[in-house]
Amino acid sequence: MDNYNEYSDSELLNLIKEHSEEAKDILYEKYKYIIGIIIKKYTMSARMLNMEYNDLYQEALLGFSDAINRFDDTSSSLRTFITICVDRRLQVVLTKASRLKNKLMNESLSLEQVYEEDRQPLMDILSDENKNNPLNNLEMAEDYKILLKDIKESLSANEQEVFSLMLENYSYQEIAAILNRSTKQIDNACQRIKLKIKGILECR
Repeated sequence: MDNYNEYSDSELLNLIKEHSEEAKDILYEKYKYIIGIIIKKYTMSARMLNMEYNDLYQEALLGFSDAINRFDDTSSSLRTFITICVDRRLQVVLTKASRLKNKLMNESLSLEQVYEEDRQPLMDILSDENKNNPLNNLEMAEDYKILLKDIKESLSANEQEVFSLMLENYSYQEIAAILNRSTKQIDNACQRIKLKIKGILECR
């Protein structure tokens, strides 16, 4: 198995279930770039907490391994699942290190997070032409989880990947790097997501 491109993720995951360390190494080589992107996201926070890069990297590897072991076909794509698992692992580590209840553990949609190159926050992306605050619509939803479910069901597989990473507060550039797409492709996907979310909110 010298060339991982010859094997699908599903085939490699099945081999891992059969305790193939080589298959696990191949998946690591294929997706290790994600770890670098995520660690870069938290570098400043780690420095403020005097955490060493190696410590952060080891925690990221644990998150990566957890993702490989827990992934199933009903989840999003493997690379998105790895991203979320590693990201949340580092969130937990940094939260414990800081001994503060902070926004790192907040799993809700961050409407203040800046996504676009012109520093437009997600709140503006989701706002309608009259600049109505979508937070008001979200607060009116009977169940936030049901709202997210409705949104995800309206999205294509590619849009779901982008949306899942937006929920984790990744920028357009970071999402493009993780999904191996151009920022223009991500921007187009976000515009489609924006329109679908507006449609759902307007029906509530």
